[in-house]
Amino acid sequence: MGSPVAESLGMLVAFSAGLFSFLSPCVLPLFPSYLSFVTGMSVDRLASDVSVSERALVMLHSLAFIAGFTAVFVSLGASFSAAGQFLLDYRDWIRIGGGVLIIAFGLVIAGVLTWGPLGRTRQIQIRSKPTGFLGSFAVGLTFAIGWTPCVGPILGAILTLASNEKTVSQGVGLLLAYSAGLGVPFLVFSAGLGFFLRFFKRYRPLIHTVEMAAGVLLVVVGVLVATNYYIVLNSWTISLTPEWLLKRL
Repeated sequence: MGSPVAESLGMLVAFSAGLFSFLSPCVLPLFPSYLSFVTGMSVDRLASDVSVSERALVMLHSLAFIAGFTAVFVSLGASFSAAGQFLLDYRDWIRIGGGVLIIAFGLVIAGVLTWGPLGRTRQIQIRSKPTGFLGSFAVGLTFAIGWTPCVGPILGAILTLASNEKTVSQGVGLLLAYSAGLGVPFLVFSAGLGFFLRFFKRYRPLIHTVEMAAGVLLVVVGVLVATNYYIVLNSWTISLTPEWLLKRL
């Protein structure tokens, strides 16, 4: 995408996509169960007042879990971006096809289209968690692999963007931003499960609305990519940036 300012637009889209993934109906309701599994503490215990040392342990296990799924997503991003570099001569066709694919993903999320494989979740179960932080990391890996079909439309859109990046590092950056969007709320709610349970009770009726918003966002991004207006929007963003700030970037 060129400049750091232009790249930030893609990062914002990817971070938002990660946040929408966390808020999806197949991830958000399971958050307490995953937190309980990686920490070895019951949901009731986590929702009550815990000691400072216990809270620190919960946060460390959460970080290990986040690192696990980030490793998988970033590896996918690097692979898709490298594939895009290999097919550089066909970049325009990849961009158009990718834009159409992102639009299709958006319509699937919004409920306008249905696609069987993306509507099923391949749950890889771990009957007992390996001990320690390495175990939490392993559960994060499993989460990323097992829930990929569920968050597939959103993740697929970001991977498609990664395949259109000019360098592999930019593609990796997009998946890091996506992982941050998924991981930050996980970490925040890990600090207070009681707060999460109150939030979820109020948020639950809005799940469909949030899914619709995520679908609309991807449709807009897909149209911009397919028509090459994504680059135009980047240029417009740069034009609005003060010159003194551009010189510092």
